[in-house]
Amino acid sequence: MGKMAESQGQYVVNAKGERIAVLLPLGECHSLIEDLHDLAKVAERRTEEPLSLEDMQLPLKEDGQL
Repeated sequence: MGKMAESQGQYVVNAKGERIAVLLPLGECHSLIEDLHDLAKVAERRTEEPLSLEDMQLPLKEDGQL
């Protein structure tokens, strides 16, 4: 997740002037969706045991990727 940039969004207001929606540029929307996906994965894996660097590297070495 990167540094949050200032939003380029525009608000949609109702007849009372209350904000009811926001319009975002597609790039910003896609970035937010990616961030939400990343956060969901972190939450999903919160209870997993961490792996050592060696345990992570072993399958990569066996596949010739490292």
